[in-house]
Amino acid sequence: MSLAFEVSSCVRATSKLSECTKCVDICPVNTIEIVDNIPSFIPSACVDCGGCSGVCPTESFSLTNFSTVDFFFELLEDKDKLISCKKNVPCLASLSVEHLISLALASEDSISLDMGHCTQCEIREPLQAQIEANIEEANFILSSFSDKKLLPLDIAYGVEPIEIPDEVSSRRDFFSLKGAVKQKDSFDKAIIEDELKLFNIDNNIINKIKDKNIPNKRKIFLTTLKQVTKPDKYEVLPEEDVSFVSQKFVDESCTNCQICYRICPTGALSSDGKFSVINFNSMLCVKCHLCHDVCEPDSIKLQSGFEIKEFFEPTQRTLASFNIKRCNECGGHFTYQGGEQMCLRCKVEEDEALTLHQNEKEMEF
Repeated sequence: MSLAFEVSSCVRATSKLSECTKCVDICPVNTIEIVDNIPSFIPSACVDCGGCSGVCPTESFSLTNFSTVDFFFELLEDKDKLISCKKNVPCLASLSVEHLISLALASEDSISLDMGHCTQCEIREPLQAQIEANIEEANFILSSFSDKKLLPLDIAYGVEPIEIPDEVSSRRDFFSLKGAVKQKDSFDKAIIEDELKLFNIDNNIINKIKDKNIPNKRKIFLTTLKQVTKPDKYEVLPEEDVSFVSQKFVDESCTNCQICYRICPTGALSSDGKFSVINFNSMLCVKCHLCHDVCEPDSIKLQSGFEIKEFFEPTQRTLASFNIKRCNECGGHFTYQGGEQMCLRCKVEEDEALTLHQNEKEMEF
């Protein structure tokens, strides 16, 4: 097993302004570091725990011999429903909160997570804390719309006899998920196209978003949610308690510079053909924070609460609208904010020409 890194999907490769250090922070052997703004690591020093792949919002890191997509389907087939670093995963930290929620929802039986090896593990710091945080968040989110729950247990698989407590299985049948998702070659396209149609986005925007990289963990998560019965009442969770998705708003300081939706790795932020709006699809957001990092006036804000309703009734929200006009000089579209009907580029060129002319006149005297 070895660690692979896809630089093209890393948010730090997208912009030098990115402040993401999740892979660096989680590495238990400190082999990952930021070099020239890009994560770099020494393969021989890597212990193949998969912690970096678990926390990376865009799945830039992966283990060559461990696929979280394959594992998802394999665990659903496994009668034990036990996840252990001594049985079927390199480390529990290789699974994200989305993976854990999806597994809990898709399985008829409760999912048990073997924590029995963590206390004696040589690389438990900071992995154990991340594992515990992931389980706590997953169970918290699950409790807002489901009776499913993940069971962290001190089993120590391979050392002691396995004793997994009996839990009442959910009455809901998720075997239909196998037919909907197990065709791994086709679920990719179905998720992107079918889910985006719920937002009533025009085909041109859908095509642009399809060129973006939507992580597999999000595709599995969205597919799993389709099998869940909608709750009678939707809760609103504190923003800081949901690590992998967000809801946003844009304040009046926005200048419509277009950077946020051009740079968004998943297409969660988008615009129309004239760049007259900023739209946001919460369920495409991976909370990588890149749009916030690149926004010079700091116009993009996180809502204080995340509405669980987005999981079941996703909506495209218009965060900002702009008055777009044609420049009287070049004829190009620009965001008009009053005054002379001239785009910023032409205005700068006009000011530079005027300054040059004034300097030449002063030199004549």
